[in-house]
Amino acid sequence: MAGGPEEAAAAASARERPPGGVRYFCTAGRGLEPFLLRELRARLHAEQVDYISGKVFFTTNSDLTVLRELKSGERLFLLLKKQPPLSVSGSKGKICNAMQRLVTEDPRCWLDAVSVWKNLLGFDASEEKLPQGFKRKAGGSTSVITKKLKMEQTVGMPDLSECQPEEPKEGMEQEHQNPLTEEEDFPSERSENESAKGAGNDNDSPFTFRVSCRCSGAIARAFTSQEVGRVIGMTLIKQFAWKADLRNPDLEIFIHLNDMYSVVGIPVFRLPLASRTYIKTAGLRSTIAWAMASLAEINAGSLVLDPMCGLGTILLEAAKEWPDANYLGTDISNSQLQVARDNVNAAGLMDKIELLKVSVIELPFPSGRLDVIISDVPFGKKFTIGKDIESILQEMKRVLRVGGTVVLLLSEELHRHLKGCKESSSPSDSQGDRTSNIENGKYLNPEGKSRIPEITSSSPQDSELSGRDMASPLDRLVVEECYGVSLGKTEAFIHKYRKIHLSD
Repeated sequence: MAGGPEEAAAAASARERPPGGVRYFCTAGRGLEPFLLRELRARLHAEQVDYISGKVFFTTNSDLTVLRELKSGERLFLLLKKQPPLSVSGSKGKICNAMQRLVTEDPRCWLDAVSVWKNLLGFDASEEKLPQGFKRKAGGSTSVITKKLKMEQTVGMPDLSECQPEEPKEGMEQEHQNPLTEEEDFPSERSENESAKGAGNDNDSPFTFRVSCRCSGAIARAFTSQEVGRVIGMTLIKQFAWKADLRNPDLEIFIHLNDMYSVVGIPVFRLPLASRTYIKTAGLRSTIAWAMASLAEINAGSLVLDPMCGLGTILLEAAKEWPDANYLGTDISNSQLQVARDNVNAAGLMDKIELLKVSVIELPFPSGRLDVIISDVPFGKKFTIGKDIESILQEMKRVLRVGGTVVLLLSEELHRHLKGCKESSSPSDSQGDRTSNIENGKYLNPEGKSRIPEITSSSPQDSELSGRDMASPLDRLVVEECYGVSLGKTEAFIHKYRKIHLSD
């Protein structure tokens, strides 16, 4: 018996994917790359996994339903190009030509990537339909799109007249040509380039796009992100006859240029992976909350507590991913608990999460009753560093069973305090060193082979820290892992403790 339309579409999708899988990259908050790397291997069985600061590259044949379930990443992209940084030596004209060559040197790469993207998202050019989040406006005309592009060139973009190629052609025609679309003459590429023009369209209707850029380092000192976007955009128009649409395009091109690499990708989903549909009111960033829960060793039947639950983000992330455990949340604030209850109800987790108004230093549980404790410890000025944190850990130690785990998100100041360091000294643990190495490009692998240290190692070179290397103020809570992460403008650390026997 023949399958239905969905089965047929899935079969067609599988046939059109590259035999070795599709190449993606996913952005991650600073310090969360190890969590994303581990999740990709466990959830997707991903191969060719590699990362640079803020991005993890991988290959998989997983469908979009599975890809959408990634919890530790920010945004998912189809990888179009990953190469060394652009040369910024010489005139602006030369740099413009180098940016143009991101498109012109290998036009087939762009067309193949767009073909894979269309297949993944079910783009039906004959019906001019896109999946939700990639809708084209009905009745959009070429004249309107062209008008938008002209407005971008004349109003929204700075004057780039100094970006002329070094040897412009003579004659009056030069006045009517945009210097940003002029290329150096590559005779060997002309036949392929000409045949590639217009190949991005499956019918007579225009294929629309826009370019989003992030630039840092030397390239950012020479050009703004808007200027880079204009160069790439004009080159795509000339190369493929695509049409620019800044408001509601079919396709978005993402470009990130810095001193370590040049990366080009196509967003797979309109909304970031980090935007959780089941969280009504966000508190702690969901990727951080999930990463903390992933360290906690939550098993079926585990009793899990967040004693300072706030809006309940950690409990929501944990209950969604590990639904066979039992979750408790406590807080001293009525307003926080009310929002947490609204979140739990909206997520449909009323039977999984129970909320109580309780002080973290007076928990109403028998000694040794809990299996897991996860919490975001307050960062504010009202929080007394020494006395408060030690009282909190003392109570956590009491209610936790031997062998149970505690995972805490701590400020940099609390992190130093628990290491026994002076508050004025900067942290120098191995995770900090590793993060610095990632930012300096140490783990960038131009051959595409993974050179990522394994996460499950107690070696001092890795991001995990041995419990004996980081002293706790308490005798039976030993820290096993520590990760430096970014909360935007604030740096923080995730600590994982385990309760041991005194004789251990």
